[in-house]
Amino acid sequence: MQLTNRSKQVADTKMTWVERIYLPAIFKGMMITISHFFKKKVTYQYPEQKRDIAPVYRGQHVLKRDDHGAERCTACGLCAVACPAEAITMVAEERKKGDEKHYREEKYAGIYEINMLRCIFCGLCEEACPKEAIFLTDRIVPTTFHREDYIYGKDRLVEKMDERIDVSVRQTQNLANFKKNSEYAHNKLK
Repeated sequence: MQLTNRSKQVADTKMTWVERIYLPAIFKGMMITISHFFKKKVTYQYPEQKRDIAPVYRGQHVLKRDDHGAERCTACGLCAVACPAEAITMVAEERKKGDEKHYREEKYAGIYEINMLRCIFCGLCEEACPKEAIFLTDRIVPTTFHREDYIYGKDRLVEKMDERIDVSVRQTQNLANFKKNSEYAHNKLK
């Protein structure tokens, strides 16, 4: 039974004696294999050699601090809502008296976790953040054999004041113009 009207013409040509012993095909395959020995290697010996990473590469997350050392995150939840993989969870808490130097606003993220096994590194969380609190850096997420090691809490996400991470390549020109606008004084560049 034929399903279509298309037919294929099959040629039944006999192979020559040389084609039947397959020596030319074997010789041609060996020449291709030998030619690869003399080509430049593309393998990187990772811990010692690191390949160049594009400036738009999205890697490990970081929760930024402002110039005074206070956390920028106000636990608004926009990053968690924007995350298509539902990898971000947070619990908002009220700032207590005396914690003004640790948190910028009256509300902060008491618990902030990212499940790196779920994260697809799309960057929607950093686009959704109105306070520029979360960014994806050019750092590679370290590997491990335990699933619980991929749940990143604030202890791994919040940047240290003595180890600030430059994310200026991740900021767009529109964002820089927004920060220069005097109407939005809390975002102002100095």
